[in-house]
Amino acid sequence: MNQANLAEMKSGQDWHALEHEELLKTLETSTDQGLSSQEVERRLQALGPNQLEEAKPVTIWQMVWGQLNSFVVYLSIIASVISATLGDYLEAGVILAIVVLNTILGVVQERRAEEALSALKKMAALEAQVIRDGYGQTVPAHQHDIVSEQVYPTPPTLF
Repeated sequence: MNQANLAEMKSGQDWHALEHEELLKTLETSTDQGLSSQEVERRLQALGPNQLEEAKPVTIWQMVWGQLNSFVVYLSIIASVISATLGDYLEAGVILAIVVLNTILGVVQERRAEEALSALKKMAALEAQVIRDGYGQTVPAHQHDIVSEQVYPTPPTLF
């Protein structure tokens, strides 16, 4: 595959819109032979692995800000300040306690959801079935350029 085609692969081409034969021709592959191991290595070097970049983890302070940054919370804090100004300190304290409790529970719930998602990612053994050098193989998904190879789907095993 020449450099122009490699550059085209990176360009955000609408690969799903191409006809099957046009796609095979553009990617210089076939449904019978797939890609050679050498071509796979070359494309992985040129294009990188088939995986999404991980987002930066959210800090505790960002989570707290996310919980507090809403109109209802602003309104509650303003109501608390007005109550305190009018001398109703108990009501002001209860409103602030609700805001603080809601923030703590929201942060804890968000952190647990992140941990559960992380555990699911570790459990998922992502593999792709491809044709390389004319033979069907199972390879780790991050080593597989999904655009560049013929993939044949298999249903997930439930049991």
